[in-house]
Amino acid sequence: MQDTSPKTLSLYDTDFYAWANQQAALLRAGRLGEADIANIAEEIESMGRSEKRELISQLAVLLMHLLKWRFQPGMRGKSWRLTIEVQRLEAAEHLADNPSLKSQMNEMLQKAYRRARLEAARETSHDSSTFPASCPWSYDEIIDDTFWPEA
Repeated sequence: MQDTSPKTLSLYDTDFYAWANQQAALLRAGRLGEADIANIAEEIESMGRSEKRELISQLAVLLMHLLKWRFQPGMRGKSWRLTIEVQRLEAAEHLADNPSLKSQMNEMLQKAYRRARLEAARETSHDSSTFPASCPWSYDEIIDDTFWPEA
C-alpha cells in the first residue's frame, strides 16, 4: 500500500533563511544534538562547490580575453586590458581566500578553457578550431601582470 499522507516539511524546506539562522544559533549555543547536521553538512559542501565554480568562471573570462588578445591583435583596447587586469585580481584574490583550490588548478583551468574557447569563438566570429584545443598557458602565466600573449 502506497503512503499518501502529506510529507511533513521542515523549516529547511519552507524557509531557508529562518532555518540558517536557527542552525547558527544552535551551533553557537553548543546545542549540536538539536542541530540539523545532515542539512548543515550538505550546505557546507555546496558552499565549497560554489567557491570552485566561481573561480572557474573568473578563469574562463580571463582566458577568453587572453584568447581575444592573442588572436585579434587589431582589436586590442583599453576595455580588454582592464578586463584582463580585473579578472587577474579577482582570480588571485579568490585563490588567496581558498588556497586549497590550487591543488585542483589543472582541472579547473581545463574546464574554464573549454568555456573560454567557445566564448572567444562567439565573440570574435572565428571558428573554435582557430584556438588551441587545450589551454596553452599555465595558471602562473595567465595570472602574471606582465604576461600578454602575442601572435
